Amino acid sequence: MKYAPFLLLWLLTISLLSITPHRLTAESTNPDDTFHIARVKYGGGGDWYSNPSSIPNLLKFIRKQTGVMTASDEDVVELSSPRLFSHPYLYLNGHGNIRFTEREIEHLRAYFAAGGFLHADDNYGMDNSFRREMKRVLPEAEFVDLPFNHPIYHSHFNFPSGPPKIHEHDGKPAQGLGLFLDGRLVVYYTYQSDLGDGWEDPDVHNDPPEKRLTALKMGANIVIWRLMGGE
Repeated sequence: MKYAPFLLLWLLTISLLSITPHRLTAESTNPDDTFHIARVKYGGGGDWYSNPSSIPNLLKFIRKQTGVMTASDEDVVELSSPRLFSHPYLYLNGHGNIRFTEREIEHLRAYFAAGGFLHADDNYGMDNSFRREMKRVLPEAEFVDLPFNHPIYHSHFNFPSGPPKIHEHDGKPAQGLGLFLDGRLVVYYTYQSDLGDGWEDPDVHNDPPEKRLTALKMGANIVIWRLMGGE
């Protein structure tokens, strides 16, 4: 399903952010009205900076394929920073250990309560620590498999079988897991999928073009779902 014109959609989204109670306010969005992805810089020893070409490539793909005005590069934000609330869309990935401070836990919990959203993408190796830290943030919430008819899989491109399998890892099927707060999807976790590798420059992993395209399409779906007021 296609949605146009996306410039109007983005401006409408900015407007909705200011009037919908559970959304981040318009004052907390980027003043140039372009869509930004903020990469989470975390402690614990994991490589929060992995896949450096992934987000710029995804933003470029979204701009070309959908018409949404996007930034040309990622932002980087620490969870303890007041700047956290200027970013309605966070991205977190890596291979190693993740550890949040108590202040970061409080900030992230408040961020979700204010309408924020996190896409976490396991780059193989962060799963155990990520689940542990999210349990500290939202102790009452449990990860659930999103059904394949969820709008995140059909917002712009169709993924009737859920998230694609980009890299093998343990050979398990790719999963799209969600954490909900008051009925809202606040964390979308792509596990055993590795979308970020698929967004990287072609010569990084030498993935075939069709696999990279599939990863970029799924990334675009997550963004478009969010811009459409995804719940």
